[in-house]
Amino acid sequence: MQKITTNLWFDGQAEEAAAFYTSLFEDARVLGVERFTEAGPGEPGSVVTVTFQLAGQEFVAINGGPEFTFTEAISLSVDCETQEEVDRYWEALTADGGEEVQCGWLKDKYGLSWQIVPRALVELLASSDREAAARATRAMLEMKKLDIQALRDAAAGG
Repeated sequence: MQKITTNLWFDGQAEEAAAFYTSLFEDARVLGVERFTEAGPGEPGSVVTVTFQLAGQEFVAINGGPEFTFTEAISLSVDCETQEEVDRYWEALTADGGEEVQCGWLKDKYGLSWQIVPRALVELLASSDREAAARATRAMLEMKKLDIQALRDAAAGG
């Protein structure tokens, strides 16, 4: 069991969300589903929590009710090697009511914020050529979904 587990609060969509998230990532699976009993507080037999794993990281989705919703104060960041990987996660996570935000950020259909980050961006921003890093930063600030080639072109001065 991992020492720290992220818990995500849903209003009745915990099982649906866990199934969706595990369908997006390799090395992902649902580990367990807990249901309410006659003791409550929910409808007996309905899902209270779903434990799932994404890329080796455990999460718990909780059907906690409508009292709390996600904010941008927390996000999940996905490290991507290629533009194809960026595109795949971006399209899947913005589908069915998701929302493009800015600078590689989006909200999925449940309102959870994600950062879809190409490794190339991290490398460009860490460049010892601070002017190139600044150009890459300015280009990133103009984008919603990040475009690796456009970031590289901007860093190169083009």
